[in-house]
Amino acid sequence: MAKLSEKIGYALGDAAAGGITWKVMSIAFPLFFTNVFGLTVADTATLMLIARMFDVVTDPVMGSLADRTQSRWGTYRPWLIFGAVPLGLIFALLLYTPDFGLTGKRIWAYTFYLLMMVVYTAVNVPYGSLLGVMTDDDNEKNQFSSFRMVGAYAMGFITLLSFPYLQKMVGGSDQHQYAVVGVLLGAVATVGTLGCGLLTKERLKPVRAEKFSLKPFADLFRNKPWVYLTLIGICMNFFNGFRYAVAGYMFEYCLHGDVTVSGLIINYTVFMTFGELTCMIFGGVSPVFTKWVGSKRMAFIWAAVICVVTSVAFFFIPMDAASIWVMVAVVILTSIGIGLYSPLLWSMYADVADYATEKNGTSSTGLIFSSGTMSQKFGTAISGSLVALLLGIAGFVSGTDTTGQTVITITDPESVNNMIWALFSLFPAIIAGIMIVLIYYYPIRK
Repeated sequence: MAKLSEKIGYALGDAAAGGITWKVMSIAFPLFFTNVFGLTVADTATLMLIARMFDVVTDPVMGSLADRTQSRWGTYRPWLIFGAVPLGLIFALLLYTPDFGLTGKRIWAYTFYLLMMVVYTAVNVPYGSLLGVMTDDDNEKNQFSSFRMVGAYAMGFITLLSFPYLQKMVGGSDQHQYAVVGVLLGAVATVGTLGCGLLTKERLKPVRAEKFSLKPFADLFRNKPWVYLTLIGICMNFFNGFRYAVAGYMFEYCLHGDVTVSGLIINYTVFMTFGELTCMIFGGVSPVFTKWVGSKRMAFIWAAVICVVTSVAFFFIPMDAASIWVMVAVVILTSIGIGLYSPLLWSMYADVADYATEKNGTSSTGLIFSSGTMSQKFGTAISGSLVALLLGIAGFVSGTDTTGQTVITITDPESVNNMIWALFSLFPAIIAGIMIVLIYYYPIRK
């Protein structure tokens, strides 16, 4: 029976990866690259797309490599222990804007974004795989998964809420603010990742394959539950990716800047913080809700229905700062659904790993969990890339002039605003509907 300290330690891993590095990359990077760093819309879309296509290869390879790791620290923990410092350092460098022209900025952004994806993969794939070797008790897996989601959402809440206040405290140009905040958040991510590696335990020994082969990769595509769950994971991250990537643009252009209510600065990060807090609460409630409805599958379906209904409702809210509290209320309702289904995905991946071990005779836990992070990156990348491309089609133009300054041009404000609004509401609603269909046919009924 795992101690509370170990569950908290496991939560620190996703607090660092999901609550800091990935949260900032999802919500701030599209706006950062176009409006602060000075890349064009096309560069931003291409960068995010290429990096994630790169991950389609590196994630499964990392999963297979992690499965074969043997050390005094275990199979998966050493990757967290020794990957903690590179994770925080490269994250900080990625938020730094060098005094280069457009070509130099492209090289910097592509280099460090790809490096960030590599180190994130090297840490997060083994982190996810830990769940498969810490316990074989299904209820305890749900608890660990719930702690993981609470940790991610709690740190996401702190990160997003503090972001505008940290920027204000730092002062100076936008570039300077992002650079300093990147160092601060990178340091916290390092500490959290290291803490996870040191506080957790690997109790189960993976049934290792004798040597490396391509058979485990081929077995994945014959594993029907894995296919469905990976598609569901991609859709989950499409859903979140559209909303997070476009939130900054929504405040900048639809609401004409930050909204101040009774001294509270509501910018795009604070706005999404209301959702993070709700997800944190309902991520903790998820195991109880799952028992109440009878299965993970049914719990997922009901949670996704909430997301469809509330996302459609958001589209009909007036595009006006005066409606900010109505927007916040609908985001909170949507986040109830997200909070309920998010922990289930990782617990279901553990079920798929057990299914694969029983069917194939050897463990491919790391490889299977790597598909979870792969779907996370793939879904976020495609959605982020589509946001940039669709905004460009609607009339949003960004770039760097000959002096190195960022230049923004809106050729059709109404078209851009309508696209932003739909990307935050209707596009996610369609994706949540697809999730319902996929989970309905998911073969593991527990």
